[in-house]
Amino acid sequence: MTRRSCWRPRAPVSDGGGAKPDVTITGMGMVTSGGIGVKQSWEAVLRGEGTATTDPALEGLDVTMSCRAEDFDGKEQLGRRARKLDRFVQLTLVAAKEAIEDAGLDPESWDGARIGVVIGCGMGGAPTWEQEHSVLLERGHDRVSPHLIPRMIPNMAAGHVAMEFDAHGPNFCTATACASGATAIGSALDLLRLDRCDLVIAGGTESGITPLSIAGFANMTALSGRVDDPAAASRPFDSDRDGFVAGEAAGVVILERARDADARAVRRYADVAGYGASADGHHVTAPHPEGAGGEGALRAALADADLSASDVDHVNAHGTSTPLNDLSESRMISRVMPHGPSVTSTKGVTGHALGGAGAIEAIFSGLTIHHNTVPPTANLENQDPEIEIDVVGGAPRETDVDVVISDSFGFGGQNAVLALTSPR
Repeated sequence: MTRRSCWRPRAPVSDGGGAKPDVTITGMGMVTSGGIGVKQSWEAVLRGEGTATTDPALEGLDVTMSCRAEDFDGKEQLGRRARKLDRFVQLTLVAAKEAIEDAGLDPESWDGARIGVVIGCGMGGAPTWEQEHSVLLERGHDRVSPHLIPRMIPNMAAGHVAMEFDAHGPNFCTATACASGATAIGSALDLLRLDRCDLVIAGGTESGITPLSIAGFANMTALSGRVDDPAAASRPFDSDRDGFVAGEAAGVVILERARDADARAVRRYADVAGYGASADGHHVTAPHPEGAGGEGALRAALADADLSASDVDHVNAHGTSTPLNDLSESRMISRVMPHGPSVTSTKGVTGHALGGAGAIEAIFSGLTIHHNTVPPTANLENQDPEIEIDVVGGAPRETDVDVVISDSFGFGGQNAVLALTSPR
């Protein structure tokens, strides 16, 4: 396929009077522990049932459960080339393909120089790293795979998407721990507003469930110890929460300027109206106890979207099921939005997909707007009395939803918040 030049002179983009152009989601793709594809994953979160199971790969550890995408087989989805790709890349390629098709796009006909790719990833190819380290110790340095580096580095998800779909515009990986996927979507929003691209394939991915990473999380007491009842282990905002359950997932959206989407006469799920980012500057792993950094990102996202806090109908919370995060986040929500928007955490179903979490939760937020349906928070049996917010539990809530906030917070105190709105 012939590549076009990556540079062309263009007039600054605006919708009149210097206003920022509306940016919209026209395609979605997803692989989660709830299923392969957006439909299966959305139905899983609406059921509100935890997907965590005992994981044979973690046998012998203190924590032996995870939320894997058990139905996903890379070789089945991608053929023989899957063996050269770490699982986090495999997940991304499948999610990206679904999103592109969902948006009604054909990479054979688009101008690849104007197509950007931004994929967030926190850990990269952890399974590859552990596997090849064992080879080094057991069989010697000369037996280490020459594919080690290109399989494991986090930017390869974005790189392979570009190669697969003829996307030659800006291409990079965001790595803000568990905020990575949301940071990627926010960065894509900026690319479109600045006219660096006409369309951006954006999202997040992670497949880091390995004995070493789980041991590390467990030893810092971040994981739930409810190994005798895995499906009930992830319980955001519940009095008996004791940590998160590690998950794997990839979520990808197609972002384009709303006027371009309207010209194509395609469905618009939701607009990405605002993005805010901040740093706690507080602790390497613990959130600020009052959610101060998260508040800064939230207020920045609202300002970017030209919204007030009272406009928010729903919050898709970071809601990890850890004692510290859920309390600090709830305090922030109560303080900034005292009118009491509904709140949910889909991590009760999917577990914590780390670098992929912000992307799949942005998709769930867009679907909440599209369907006017708020998913329930799985395993919410007794809401922590110190958490004074309207957490949706039990069953989906049918209600008008025009504005959703999607929170994503990461180790290092890195915060990313997206404001999504009904298409206008």
